[in-house]
Amino acid sequence: MQREEFTQQLWLDYVHAHPDIGALRLWPLPTTAEYMTLLTLNYGAFASSALLPSLAHLGYRVMSRYAMADRGVLVHLLAPTDNGSWLVLAELQLGTLSRQPREKLKALINQAHPDDCKGQNLLCRGRPWPMPDWQTYQQLKQAHPLAAWLSIMGPRLHHAGFDCRQLGTTLDALDQKLTQAGLTGQTDRHHGVVPISPLLDYRFYPAPPQKVVFADGDEHRISLGGLALAQKCVQTAHERVAELLLPHHTRCEIA
Repeated sequence: MQREEFTQQLWLDYVHAHPDIGALRLWPLPTTAEYMTLLTLNYGAFASSALLPSLAHLGYRVMSRYAMADRGVLVHLLAPTDNGSWLVLAELQLGTLSRQPREKLKALINQAHPDDCKGQNLLCRGRPWPMPDWQTYQQLKQAHPLAAWLSIMGPRLHHAGFDCRQLGTTLDALDQKLTQAGLTGQTDRHHGVVPISPLLDYRFYPAPPQKVVFADGDEHRISLGGLALAQKCVQTAHERVAELLLPHHTRCEIA
């Protein structure tokens, strides 16, 4: 698999999971996302340590690593060799969950077929294990919202982020258009998996709730992922938005 095919599969999986976002026509097509936030967990074939070699084979290079202890998330920021989308690989640390929800999530993952836990496209196949029942989902959500998200979505693209300046407009202008399209932006910098640096103006737009059918037949409407807009607070900064995305104090040294 080549990087272009990989990113195309990520995007197709994303718009299939979020048809309302896929139907937006607020900027020229095709438009490349500034970054893509991928959510996984530190377990088996889905751990970042297992995924990073495949991503390196596709041409991505780890630029920096971040630890969000309050969220139980470890993040690798990866850059392609061209001007394509950067990857924000966020890994939920199972050790942050209490024993019961941790074991429930592991039990779900262990039901995945071994063939669905191999290959370079583990992040664009969707959920490889059975759907949880509603009670399990609720227990996981209470323990950690990202654990609940992973239980029904599997490791995949959580949201795409766009640089407003690359789109030739401003965050406020795009915010008005997204509001008219029915998406409400959250200014809280803790929406969207990881906290966001104060060096950026940022807004996260949760996807419209959609019907989800759980293992026991219950149907519930849930918002799954979304999209993000960002722009530099100081336009003279030479770094890309993706490079400024995460708070500097959460950065770890890479040996």
